Amino acid sequence: MDGSEELDLEVAEQVIMRWESTSASTFSPDSALLFSASGVRRSEAERYLRAVDRLRLSTKDSPIAVNSPRRLSSGSATSSAAPTPVTALQTAMARLEDEFRHILVTRSLDVEIDSLIDLGSLSINNSSVSGEFFPGNEDQATEEESESERSRSPTPVPASESVSESASQPSSSSVPVPEVQREPSPRSVSPPERGCETEALATPVPAPASVSESTPTSDPKSEGSTSSSLSQRNRYLSMRSIKQIDLFPPDAIEDLRNIASRMVASGYWRECMQVYGSARKPAVDHSLRRLGIEKLSIGDVQRLSWETLASKVGRWIRSARAAIRIILASERRLCEMIFDEEGLDEAPFAEAVKGAALQVLGFAEANSIGRRSPEKLYKMLDMYECLSDLMPDISAIFNSKSTEPIRQQAEEILLRLGDAARGILSEFENAVIKETSKSPVPGGTIHPLTRYVMNYLMVIPDYTATLAKLITSRPSYRLAGSEEPITIDDDFPQPKAQEPIAYHVVWIIFVLHRSLEIKTGGYKDVALSHLFAMNNIHYIVHKVKDTEELREMIGDNYLQKLALAYTNAALNYERATWFPILRCLRDEGLHVTGGFSSSVSKSTLRERFRSFNASFEEAHRLQSMWQVPDTQLKEELRMSIGEKLLPAYRSFLGRFRQHIECGKHPELLIKYTVEDLEEAILDFFEGTQPPSILNRRRSH
Repeated sequence: MDGSEELDLEVAEQVIMRWESTSASTFSPDSALLFSASGVRRSEAERYLRAVDRLRLSTKDSPIAVNSPRRLSSGSATSSAAPTPVTALQTAMARLEDEFRHILVTRSLDVEIDSLIDLGSLSINNSSVSGEFFPGNEDQATEEESESERSRSPTPVPASESVSESASQPSSSSVPVPEVQREPSPRSVSPPERGCETEALATPVPAPASVSESTPTSDPKSEGSTSSSLSQRNRYLSMRSIKQIDLFPPDAIEDLRNIASRMVASGYWRECMQVYGSARKPAVDHSLRRLGIEKLSIGDVQRLSWETLASKVGRWIRSARAAIRIILASERRLCEMIFDEEGLDEAPFAEAVKGAALQVLGFAEANSIGRRSPEKLYKMLDMYECLSDLMPDISAIFNSKSTEPIRQQAEEILLRLGDAARGILSEFENAVIKETSKSPVPGGTIHPLTRYVMNYLMVIPDYTATLAKLITSRPSYRLAGSEEPITIDDDFPQPKAQEPIAYHVVWIIFVLHRSLEIKTGGYKDVALSHLFAMNNIHYIVHKVKDTEELREMIGDNYLQKLALAYTNAALNYERATWFPILRCLRDEGLHVTGGFSSSVSKSTLRERFRSFNASFEEAHRLQSMWQVPDTQLKEELRMSIGEKLLPAYRSFLGRFRQHIECGKHPELLIKYTVEDLEEAILDFFEGTQPPSILNRRRSH
């Protein structure tokens, strides 16, 4: 405002009281406003403010009531008694309070919520949005955040590999088998679908909000002490991750600042702050609702189903970044532009955003103190990473005494999220350790526990940096029912990586392997127990090999130990199934020696053929119903069987066929050709009831 024209005290009083008379006589509240969006009364508004300045100077030594300004009644304003400078100033303060509220409510710019969710994940290097730094905090600036989105969902179990739930479900003490989903990293998030979360604004506003460029919005202050004080202290400038948007047009900012400065100078600071808080708080709350941040109590969050909770965590991560880095950061900037006295912006800012900030943090807090079930680990880490990523911004935005509780609350919630993640990992380890049931899965297929644990661990590398900060000690190395830790040197494999989280990963796989060894005892068929071991160890090894980071963490030494365990299971399977069958095809015991010649014992030979036929038919019937989900492993097993069985059978037939064919009913003994056996082997490990070998030949 141009203050070169100083009004006479009497004229100043008349200016104030004339507007009171106008307000009392008009039917339209808007027509009695000085500070309108059209600006038609700009000169009158400036004259009114100069009148306020003149009254303030004349009453600076007078004791005036500043706690509750009240406009004089129309009767008092038009009475014969001349107003005093004190009453005129009180009247002016009441008007300015109304004008202040009206501007705050009606002049705010529309906030493009969908675009804000997008901006919340942008960095200064890949966006036209930029900011400045807090003096002295340059070292806290975040690095470029262009890291591509990481896929953190454990590999889903193919339908072809699934087992009957009723038959293969672990016992009640086992680890649950929910689907573990991974949200995008807080460093690279995608916007939600448009229209799913936004609401229509209650009151249409004139123009969309703009985003601050590298040069801040032109300072609407008048030249003078107020502008110099802001430029000198400029405590809130932007960290790299903060994006400021304009919440009001420049002329509205100028009007708000001019009104606020008069109210504060006249002793009406409390009223000004209360009006500001009451007007901006609903606007901030409305922005949060449009971002999808709900008001949920701790109980509400803890009663959500897992699927609903997982979805809300993903939405919270996207929305919290936009809420803090854009909405709340811009509110802080707005306060500093309006209340340009040193430190005066803190209280109105806290009044406007405290509830909203605690609402944003409340969802993370509710999750941090909820039930610690294994499926929540990665969602908890998602929230931890998001809040950790936001902490420099929170510290920068809420850096005053008035907002210190918000900053402290965020720090405490971050600690609790870390504690929860550690606790969940410990609960997961304990659940695997305690899963010692011997209930066999049908067909010796991959156990649900194996699938769940390995899919769970495959996601660990995506969080290595975070878990390295949270997990600082090695596991206890205690098995279920044992008070003493196992002997590390003899039994426990050393991971290649030396971080404690690597030891936890290897420990979990080690315990899983131990649990699988216990479960093999649940099979009455020894060969099937070895096939079960082969299936599960093969699955573990290939999951590790398929995840380069996990393999690097564990190291090849342990993989070699697992490979050796697989080889031993394969040898034991062959011994249990095929060695007895191959013994039927040996020469020993068939030749009878007498005098100078030897002959074949036909009775023994006939019994050998009968034993071979019966043994192979039984193996074909049983092992066709066994399962090997991995196609490559299944083919390798069939090939191994064929390489041992078919040459032996072909040779046996070649040597002894004539001894059978010269007798009665040779077709009852030589039932199968080599080709029949080769075809029958293809039925093995399909998990279905096979046709008989003879029926297949007849159908062909």
